Amino acid sequence: MNLPSELKYTKDHEWVKIDGDVATVGITDFAQGELGDIVYVEVETIDETLDKEEVFGTVEAVKTVSDLFLPLTGELIEFNEALEDEPEKVNSDPYGEGWMVKIRFSNPAEIEELMSDAEYKELIGA
Repeated sequence: MNLPSELKYTKDHEWVKIDGDVATVGITDFAQGELGDIVYVEVETIDETLDKEEVFGTVEAVKTVSDLFLPLTGELIEFNEALEDEPEKVNSDPYGEGWMVKIRFSNPAEIEELMSDAEYKELIGA
C-alpha cells in the first residue's frame, strides 16, 4: 500500500499536503481501494468556508457513495476539474493527478491533529 511519508492523514481516509497556507486534499490509496472504481466526484463547496470535519463533497463508486470530510477549517479555493471527465484518476493516482480540492486553511494548529503515515498505517492495520 502506498502511503507517502510527507503527507498527513485523517481517520476518514483523506490525505493532506501542506504548502504554505494551502492544503491539497484527496482520498488515500486505502480508501480508493475499499470504494472500488470511482465513477464520479462531486464538490459543490468551492469558495465556501467550512469547519474541520464538515462534508465538502462526495465520491461515488460503482457500488456506493461516500462523503468527503474536510481535514482542516478553511476556504475551499480549488477543485480538480480533471476529475469531472476522468474520475478514475482517483483510483490510478490518488496522491497525484487524483487530488480533489485545495483549501486555504485558517487554523494551522489543526495540522498537529492530523496523523502521520505511521499512525495511519496503524489505523488501517497495514
